[in-house]
Amino acid sequence: MTFDSIDRRILELLQDDGRMTNVELAERVGLTAPPCLRRVRALEEAGAIRGYHAEIDPATLGYPITVFAMVSLRSQAEHDLAAFEEHVATIPEVRECHMLNGEIDFILKIVAGDLKSFQEILMTHLTPAPNVASVKTSLTIRTAKSLPGIPIRAG
Repeated sequence: MTFDSIDRRILELLQDDGRMTNVELAERVGLTAPPCLRRVRALEEAGAIRGYHAEIDPATLGYPITVFAMVSLRSQAEHDLAAFEEHVATIPEVRECHMLNGEIDFILKIVAGDLKSFQEILMTHLTPAPNVASVKTSLTIRTAKSLPGIPIRAG
């Protein structure tokens, strides 16, 4: 699918405020409501819009600790990589899992209520997992920038 300047503006506005009404969105992109809604639906059907989410403050809900874990596996065979991905998908505190190129195979973003809880996740779910060679962790001290989505430029 190709995106014209109106599609890109719709994506930019919804990325910044997914709760914006269709009427407000239409006004801001210079359309009437019905064609704007058709465009939004087309963007959803094309997979450009994958969903709408609330941004939750982790600390408010008891998850003030964020840790990045760098995981190296013993084998990088596709079935071993897939098995590890399936394993971490079962751990609710693992919020992100990215396969990397280089000496580290995966980086995980993990949230925890406290250091003891994180240690429990590490010792019961990550280090003993099949095919895990090593896990190196870094505790987040402060988050200087955290933006959802991607930069959307006029096309």
